[in-house]
Amino acid sequence: MSNETQGVPQPSTLLDRSDVRVKHAIGIGGAIAAFVERVRSGDLGSLPVIVGLIIIWTVFTGLNPVFLSADNLVNLLFDCSTVGVIALGIVCVLMVGQIDLSVGSMSGFASAMVGMLWVNQDWPVPLAIVAAVAVGALVGALYALLLNRLGMPSFVATLAGLLAILGMQLYVLGASGSINLPYGSPMVNFGQLMVIPAAVSHLLALAPGAVILLIGLRTRSRRQAANHSTSSVRSLVARSVAITVLLEVVVAYLNRGRGVPLMFGVFLGLAVAMDYALTRTRWGRSMNAVGGNHEAARRAGIHVSAIYTSAFVLCASLASLGGVLTAARLASAIQQAGTCDVNLNAIAAAVIGGTSLFGGRGNAYSAVLGIIVIQSIASGLTLLNLSSSLRFMITGTVLAIAVIVDSLARQSRVSHGRA
Repeated sequence: MSNETQGVPQPSTLLDRSDVRVKHAIGIGGAIAAFVERVRSGDLGSLPVIVGLIIIWTVFTGLNPVFLSADNLVNLLFDCSTVGVIALGIVCVLMVGQIDLSVGSMSGFASAMVGMLWVNQDWPVPLAIVAAVAVGALVGALYALLLNRLGMPSFVATLAGLLAILGMQLYVLGASGSINLPYGSPMVNFGQLMVIPAAVSHLLALAPGAVILLIGLRTRSRRQAANHSTSSVRSLVARSVAITVLLEVVVAYLNRGRGVPLMFGVFLGLAVAMDYALTRTRWGRSMNAVGGNHEAARRAGIHVSAIYTSAFVLCASLASLGGVLTAARLASAIQQAGTCDVNLNAIAAAVIGGTSLFGGRGNAYSAVLGIIVIQSIASGLTLLNLSSSLRFMITGTVLAIAVIVDSLARQSRVSHGRA
């Protein structure tokens, strides 16, 4: 008598049932186990910076409870937006294994251009902003040209650009060294006062969770159709609800103060747009491929020169936009707007947030997390009335730790891959 007639399932039947069990067993516990396995393999993601941020906030709150007050956090988010936009551009060039050392000078020159064209030449504000960003794009294209055609290392090209653009900024500002913007103008109000209405901010806080749920369900259905393992609906819903509740609590707390800064909302909007471009477009996949191995990417048919050009143009353009936001925040264009402090903070924010210095790994949200860490350190030390020298030392220490963690994680991924 055959096995089937005796009620014994055949091997193929056992395999099919096993696939079904695996396909539907990845619930919340499975998701946690998968996360632990990724960490063990060296794929740390944003975990180190989140842990570091919690430690920083805990220490500063213990030393001065005002640190976590709603009003202080609102001011912190205002300050994050200016350098954060610049850090988004740094993420792009680091992902392709390059660097731009002139973003600080570019931002300062853009702020000087806006002040000169708007205040001194009576240009409309939108046209002055467009002109400043366009100049940034041209500078980025020049860097790419020097790299692609002449083989000049980006370190050297952008270092030369730092000096040249700084000189242009000083020339535009003139002997006074500053141009005051009209106080009370829409641009200055945007940089100092404007917040998102409470009802709108709560509605916007619902969006990330809903998008995560929809994308997760769509991915789940596609993997099911391909007979692959999938996350359970319960785990997707739990993740979506957790993120939504967290964002709603944060928004409600900020609304106890002045509210969510509109400028920070623009910064987050740019981060979301860049994240979509880096993760869900052919351009984004090409960026990762070029950063991982530009020669292999070239042999795979990717136009490496065009990818380098897009990265540098986007970086310099965002640096210019960051300079415009800085002018709005300060209500003036000044020489200090493009100092080394801005330059290093933008690069440090991208690296601290998780973008690899080795290329091929990073995301837009690393700039958001990194700049929040840096501004948290600055805000905490200011509240404690401590010297700014400590801020540089602490930020440098955090940056060194971030690079060490990235290097160890990279070695772990290599060894795990060999295993």
